[in-house]
Amino acid sequence: MSKQAFNPFLPSYEYVPDGEPYVFGDRVYIYGSHDKFNGNKFCENDYVCWSAPVERLHDWRYEGIIYHKNKDPLNIDGTKFLYAPDIQQGPDGRYYLYYALDMIGIMSVAVCDTPAGSFEYYGSIRYQNGKIVGESSEDIFQFDPAVFMDDDGRIYLYSGFGPQDSEVCDQMFKGRKYEGAYCIELESDMLTVKAGPKRIIPKAGHADGTNFTGHEFFEASSMRKIGGTYYFVYSSINGHELCYATSDRPDGGFVYGGTIISNGDIYYNGRSEAEGLNYTGNNHGSIVEINGQWYVFYHRQTNRHSFSRQACADKIVIDENGYIKQVEMTSCGLNDGPLIGKGKYDAYIACNLFSKQGACFYHSNSTETYDNHPFFTQSGVDREENGDQYIANMRDGAIAGFKYFNFQDVRKISVQVRGNAKGEIMVLSEIGGNVLAHIPIEASDSYKLFDAELEVYNGVTALIFQLSGEGYLDFKSFILE
Repeated sequence: MSKQAFNPFLPSYEYVPDGEPYVFGDRVYIYGSHDKFNGNKFCENDYVCWSAPVERLHDWRYEGIIYHKNKDPLNIDGTKFLYAPDIQQGPDGRYYLYYALDMIGIMSVAVCDTPAGSFEYYGSIRYQNGKIVGESSEDIFQFDPAVFMDDDGRIYLYSGFGPQDSEVCDQMFKGRKYEGAYCIELESDMLTVKAGPKRIIPKAGHADGTNFTGHEFFEASSMRKIGGTYYFVYSSINGHELCYATSDRPDGGFVYGGTIISNGDIYYNGRSEAEGLNYTGNNHGSIVEINGQWYVFYHRQTNRHSFSRQACADKIVIDENGYIKQVEMTSCGLNDGPLIGKGKYDAYIACNLFSKQGACFYHSNSTETYDNHPFFTQSGVDREENGDQYIANMRDGAIAGFKYFNFQDVRKISVQVRGNAKGEIMVLSEIGGNVLAHIPIEASDSYKLFDAELEVYNGVTALIFQLSGEGYLDFKSFILE
C-alpha cells in the first residue's frame, strides 16, 4: 500500500496549492504557494518545496522552506503574503523564483544555485530605465507570474488579473490595468523588461469576437511548450477550472482550447455547475510530462473554505492534434493505474464529496454557511502531528467517492467512523449506481469499525459511500478484504 500514489499526493497535513511542477534531473519538483491548515487568508506560510523521483511518484520528499516572506525588502515585517510563484532555470544555470508579493501589484524574483535550496532576493521586474513594473498607474497590475524560456533562449514572463470591471477594483488596483493576461519579454538577466507588456488573453467583458467567451482569463498564468505549440494554462472567470489556449508563438495569437480539469468535475461529460461533485473554489496549476506521461497539477479545497488548499494531480492525454480532453478528478492521480482493490485506505483521498443538497463554491470562510455539508479536515494542528486528516460531518444523503480500484476476489468491506449517526452506509459502484454493500452503523464517540459483505465483480470500479440515517459521522478510513 505504501508504494501507491494518491490524491492529494503530499502528506495530508500539507497545504501547497497553485502548483507548478517541473522535472529537474531525475526528480519532479512541486512549487506553489503555502496555505495554513484552517487558515483565514490565502498563502499565509513561507514557500516550501517537495520533490519525488520520476520513477517513484509516491515517494515525495520535503525539501524544507526555500524562501521566507520577510526576505523581500518590501516585507521586512512579514505581514504580506507570498502568492503563487513560478520558477525557471536561467542561462547562467541558476534557478529563478518569480512571485507577486500579496496585492501590491509588482513581481519580484529570488535566486538559488539549486532547485530546492535557500533562495535569496534578487530584485523586482523593472524597465530599462530602472523603474519597477507596476508602480505607475499606467502599468498593468502584476499577479500570478509565470516564466518560460524558449528553445532559442528568449525569456518570457506572464502576469495578469481578470476580475470584473468595478470601481472597487479600480481603487484596489490604483488605476492599473487588469484586463487579462499579459506577456513581457525579459533580458538575459531574468529581471529587465526587453519588450511588453502585451495582452495575450482577454478577461470577461473584453472577449467579444474571440472564442474565449464563457472561459475568459481570471488568474493563474502558466506556460508550457509541446513540440512547436505553446500551451498557456490559466484559471478562468469560472474559478474552479483550469483551461488552456494554444498558439504557434509565445507572445500572442492564442486560441481557446478547452477545460483541462475542474476541481468540481464541472463540465466533465456535460456536468453542470449545479451537478458538481466536489466543493469548489479557485484553481491554479499546470501540466508536465513525466516519463512520457502528461499530468495536470491542480488543487482542492478543505475545511469548508478556500484558504486551506491541497495539491492534486491527474493523468491527461494530448492527442495527435494537440487537443487535451477534460479529465475527471481521481483518488489515484499520479499512480500508474487504479489502486489495489485490497487493504486499508484513508478517507481523505476521496475525489468526490458533497451533501444531499449537492456541493457549492466556497465564497467565504464563514463555516456556518456550510453547517450541513461534509468536509475534509484534520485533528492535528501542525505537521508534527501528521495531520490525521479525515472527512467530517457526513449527514443523511452525503456522498464520499473514490476512483478507481482494481478488484480481485474481495468480499468484505469495513468502515472506520465515529459520531452520533444511526442507519447505514451504502457502498455503490458509481453515483446512483448499483449497491455493492449495506454497512449498518451505530453511534460511537470514538472511531469504531463496522463491516459488511461486499458484492463486487473483479475488475476496475469506483467506490461511492453514501450515508443513510439520522445524525452525523466522521469518516476516517475503510478496509477491503
